[in-house]
Amino acid sequence: MLPLARALEQFDDRAFLGVVAASVLWSAGCFAGLGAGSFWLVQQVVQGDGVLAWVAGLAGALAAGLLSLWLFLPLAAGIGLFYSDTIAAAVERRYYPWLPPPAGESLAVQAWDGVVVAAKVLGLNAIGLLLAIALPGAGLVLGWAIAAYAIGRGLFVAVAMRRMPRFAAEATYRANRAGVLMVGAVLALAAYVPVMNLFVPVIGVAAMVHLLDTAMQRGG
Repeated sequence: MLPLARALEQFDDRAFLGVVAASVLWSAGCFAGLGAGSFWLVQQVVQGDGVLAWVAGLAGALAAGLLSLWLFLPLAAGIGLFYSDTIAAAVERRYYPWLPPPAGESLAVQAWDGVVVAAKVLGLNAIGLLLAIALPGAGLVLGWAIAAYAIGRGLFVAVAMRRMPRFAAEATYRANRAGVLMVGAVLALAAYVPVMNLFVPVIGVAAMVHLLDTAMQRGG
């Protein structure tokens, strides 16, 4: 788990802290909007300004809060990936200053990939949630495995695309699947721990930069 250890060592980096702050602010804004929108919508459905409408609105807002816990991982992953270049550049400045400037896919392609990864994590999270409900115990394990795959593969390929075309990034992932999924498994566990989950995108991207460098030194 050297990649994760190195990522944690650098957590005092101003670039890392800036991305965490941005991720928290974006996430908080999205969830505040979701809660307020739910409160207003339920009140409109119930009709009236009495106690019943207010209680129903509050219940809707609470339900939105529970939904936010489920949505947090894909949202944070998507936001983190939009800042992946900032995180990766900070890691390379400290550990790999000899590397040439990245010359992989365009920023537009990388940004779109961040949207796709977030959507995949959202979909796979939904499957994991259903499995956890339908198969208590076993479903939680399966859900964790699904999240490990989604986070690990998504972050690694996103980082690799900074330095190579998509097809090469996918091939590099396949050649290093075991290490990537091990890191993904740890990140997936951390993603369900309050407060710690705020740091998953930053630590995850940084760890994948270290994994990618090791893979490139080995020749794939």
